[in-house]
Amino acid sequence: MIQSKTWGSRLFTICNYIFLFTLAILCVLPIIHILAVSLSANSAVLGNKVTFWPVQFTMKSYQYALENPLFVGSILNSVKRVVLGVGISLFLVIITAYPLSKESSRFKARTFYAWIMIFTTLFGGGLIPTYLIVKGTGLIDTVWALIIPDAVAVFNVVLLLNFFRGLPKELEEAAIMDGANHWRILWGIFVPLALPSLATIFLFALVGQWNSWFDGILYLRRPEDYPLTSYLQTVIIKPDNSLINETDLLLLQYVNEQTLRAAQIFLGALPILVIYPFLQRYFVKGIVLGSVKG
Repeated sequence: MIQSKTWGSRLFTICNYIFLFTLAILCVLPIIHILAVSLSANSAVLGNKVTFWPVQFTMKSYQYALENPLFVGSILNSVKRVVLGVGISLFLVIITAYPLSKESSRFKARTFYAWIMIFTTLFGGGLIPTYLIVKGTGLIDTVWALIIPDAVAVFNVVLLLNFFRGLPKELEEAAIMDGANHWRILWGIFVPLALPSLATIFLFALVGQWNSWFDGILYLRRPEDYPLTSYLQTVIIKPDNSLINETDLLLLQYVNEQTLRAAQIFLGALPILVIYPFLQRYFVKGIVLGSVKG
């Protein structure tokens, strides 16, 4: 028999909804403000008239940003980094999680390798040793310096191997009886069934590669090779003096340093804002299905 909710439980639900709604608003408002600033005229921004709605609407900041070869080049560099980084990361996580999901009786070195990976989550070599390794392997000034050091995330491996361990053993046994090898079992059975967890890992890898900025500044020497977030970091800490010249005097009535930064920041966040809603339904499901089991 289904019992009706008590007043206490209803009050808790209402308070919970209010809290989550307030938290969501606090997360969204900065993005709305940046968008409003990027779509407002120079005079309105300098006069502190812009809050959450554009004043003297104009797209000049976006026009100027997209005409900047360094900004456009940084977007292409980020796309290249994301495509290579996410693809390599997913492949390595899959082929690492599959053998580690087996029992110790089938893969005797499983415990040894698992402890090595867990050790890396507790202790790190530090910034200088990592830089020396990247430099010693000849990856400086290449896109691989941004991809290879963080290609295998231990959290993603744990998430996926626990999902693999939750799949019925009968599926693998039946495939072995039909003559399938481990490679065929992995890509023909395990990977298709693990799509929710893989979507979650894909989202983690995508956000991590797109938002990472420090490694670009650390390992790349030429600004034209910077990914988008590294370029934005240099723009934020260093004023863009290219706006102050005779050819841009007419543009200055619509665009200033603040509106240009806002336009570039919003364009940098836009891909994640567009992709995330399509992966959200897999996100919670993937986390739950791949969670650590007792």
